[in-house]
This record gives sequence, C-alpha cells and structure tokens, in this order.
Amino acid sequence: MMIKVYVSRFNRETDCEPHLECYEIEKTPNMKVLDALQAINDKYDADISFQSSCRAGQCGSCGILFKGNGALACQKEIQDGAIIEPLKFPVIKDLIVDKSSIEAKVKDLELSLQCDHNGSELDTSITKQDSKETKKVRSCIECYSCYSTCPVVNIATEEFGGPYLMRYMRKFETDPRDNFNRLKEALDDGLYNCTSCGKCLAVCPKNINTFGDAIEKMRAIAVANELGPLPEHVVFKENILKTGRSITTDKPSFVDEVENNTGSKIAFFTGCMVDYKFPETGHKLIKILKENGIDIDVPEGQVCCGSPLLRTGQTDIVQSLVDKNKEVFKDYDTIITTCSGCGATLKNNYPEFGFDLNVMDVSEFLAENLDASKLKEVNMKVTYHDPCHLGRGQGIKDQPREIIEMIPGVEFEEMIYPCQCCGAGGGIKSGKPEIAMDLSKSKADMIKDTGAEAVVTICPFCKLNLQDGLDEIGCENIKAIHILELLDKSL
Repeated sequence: MMIKVYVSRFNRETDCEPHLECYEIEKTPNMKVLDALQAINDKYDADISFQSSCRAGQCGSCGILFKGNGALACQKEIQDGAIIEPLKFPVIKDLIVDKSSIEAKVKDLELSLQCDHNGSELDTSITKQDSKETKKVRSCIECYSCYSTCPVVNIATEEFGGPYLMRYMRKFETDPRDNFNRLKEALDDGLYNCTSCGKCLAVCPKNINTFGDAIEKMRAIAVANELGPLPEHVVFKENILKTGRSITTDKPSFVDEVENNTGSKIAFFTGCMVDYKFPETGHKLIKILKENGIDIDVPEGQVCCGSPLLRTGQTDIVQSLVDKNKEVFKDYDTIITTCSGCGATLKNNYPEFGFDLNVMDVSEFLAENLDASKLKEVNMKVTYHDPCHLGRGQGIKDQPREIIEMIPGVEFEEMIYPCQCCGAGGGIKSGKPEIAMDLSKSKADMIKDTGAEAVVTICPFCKLNLQDGLDEIGCENIKAIHILELLDKSL
C-alpha cells in the first residue's frame, strides 16, 4: 500500500522557516513513524535529520509531533496523510530541536532532590504510601510530548510551566527527603493555569496522569495550606453550600419546571449549567426522547457533581455531594448527562467515593436509541468540537458525529484539530479568563476556516466559551450550539 507522508524540513543554511515536504512510500505492516522516516531517506536520499536510540519507547529521544500531537516516532504507527513535525522548541535541523530552554528551567527550579546536607539525621524514611504516590509521576522518559502538546503552554499568553514541570515538582513534593518548598514553586509557575484538558495523559507514552496525580493533588494541598484556591474558585464552594449548585440564578431552576416522576428507570443528571443557565437544553432532551418513545425522570434533590471542587482542590465537601446524589439516583438503571464535565466526574471520580453507577452521555444513549427515520431535513453546515472531558475523559468521539450525520441536509466538516481544548475547563473560565479567551480564539479560528454556520458540542461550558471566542474574532454569525439544539431543529 502506497501512502503519502508530510515531513517538516528545515536547514538553517538554506531555509528561513520550516516547511512541509511530501513523500510517497510503501507502508509495510505495523510500520512506525521511525521506519517511515528511514524509508523516505532510503528511497529519496532525503537526508531527513531525526533522533532515535532505544527504539523501544524507553529513552524518549525520538519525540516528535504527529498530526499536531506529541508522540514517540518508534511507537506511533504511520498513517496515510500523516504530518510529522518537530517538538515545539527551536529547530536545529528538520526534526531535531534545541531543548536547552526547558533544561535550563529545570536547573533554575532546582528540580533534583534537595536534602539537608549538614550531617544531621532527619526522619526521611519513605513509607509504602510515599512510594505509591511518587510512582504515579516518576516514570517520565523526558520525551517532552506533553509539554509540546499542552494548549496553555503553546497558545496562551500567560506563562505556565506546563505538565512536564508540574509533574517534576509533584514528584519531589511527595518525597519526604526533599526539603524544598515545591508547593510555592508550583504556584509561582502557574499551578492554576491548567485547563484539565487531559491532553498530557493522552500523549504520554508512560500514561502519566499529570493533571489528576500532580496538578489536582497539589491544588488540594494548596487549599489545605490556605494558599489556594483562586478567589473566583471560592465562589463555587460558597454557592454549593447555599443552594447545591456551583452557579447562581434568579429564575426557576430546570428541575423545578419539569415533571420529576414519570416512573422511568432512566434519570437525567442535569448538572449546574443546565439546571440554572441553559434549561432549554434539558427541555430539548425531554422532547427528543419523547419523540422516540422514551420517558425520563428529572429527580428532585440532585446537587452539583463536585467537578468544580475536584478540579480546583476544594475536596472537603465532595463526599457529601456524592452521598446526596447517591441517595437521589440509587433506584435508577441509567443516568443520562448532557454535560461532559458532569459525565466524566460521575464515571471516573464517583467510584472513588463509593458510588458506581451506569452513566451514559446523551450521545451514547441517542446513538443507540434515536430513530433516524423521524428526522427532518436541516440545511446547515456544521463542525464539531470535542469537549476534553468527553473525547479524552470518556473516550466518546464517534457517537456525536454519527448523530450529526444522521440528520438529513446537514453538511459536516471537521476542523483541523477538533479535540484541541477551548479553554473552558479546570476553573480557567472563571479564574483565568485571559487564558480561556486565548484558547477560545484559537479554536474559533479553526471553526471559521471550515465555513460552518455553527459549531456543535456537548458541554455547556464549551458552548459558552466557544461563543465568546467567536464573538471576539468578529464571527458573531457563527453559533455554538449543543447537539440537542441541532437535533431539535430536525423534529
């Protein structure tokens, strides 16, 4: 099978900037990027410069960008149309980069074990728990995939040390032998600048969950030491303690507006945004399900899932929220969510708090239960934004696209990086609005380039932030809509 591969080329002596060159090669079974680069050199005498060593995914030296995402050239299978670029550092030649800037940062931050060397004996014995905690973040092979893929590092104007440095700080913060103030170090380097997008975990060849096991944990420690959260994040907790919701409203809530007991074994977990800010999304869900012969309960007494608190380190009342929701939803077989953040929290975090339930994102449920024959024509061109907590957090990417393509008349076009974070998560929208806007404008430019009339998503926070970005770049005519809004147009 012949495939085309695009490789970034740069020679300081002849080129002003990197450029892509296309090569056609024969793809062999299980061919990796590293094999493809060698095949290109052999076939074309191309003299592409790249690094490699162990060829076993252990040394990290062959880190590259593959279709915009960090990867190891020795591990990533080559694909037709693949774009291979250097990591986001100054380019020396082709795919070889100068990493001295990040290495200098590591040195400046003294990211090595800082012990008391005055000869006194300290109680620095490492317990099994200490070892377990550090093990989660100490297997890094320094491929810099996470750093080169982090949207805040590469797009936002505000400084952020990025997942690579945050993981490093967490490793030593957990080690009882280290006597350096790693928490202050992390705060100074942007501990609250992370959007919780999960991209660092997605590209890490060692599956290090930097946000969950490093940044989230250090945020919780900051809160415990009264060094966090940001003032804007304190409001989440205050609101939840007053009303059970992380945001406020001056209107009747969605839960109060609808029938709460239909006798169905399917329940709707509304989340704070639908209940208080976007009740129309909930009404459209009920309407669409009824059109398909499905009843759904909207139980009273449900409260915030706790995601805003978990992401910002305010974990002390999360168990009480889980317990309240556990009581409310205990008799239901299936729980549907229309917010990716709620869905990811219920699926991924609630089992840690003693509540394991059958949760389905609305796209999962509708992909299985939607009667496509009832859908009418909608003449619109749309694109789709993958919410981070849906695509990466729940592994749901195909179902939303399947639903969009079921609707007659809809023209669907992918944007260049549909899963790039829009900047709405991790407390960033409220606590660091300048970062949220930087990322939203970057995503808005991609949406604009598709020529779409609307960008479809399945997250109220993404919908809100995407619209802000579109408005900011002068594209007020392009609307950010929930997938249920698009389906409603077809009924």
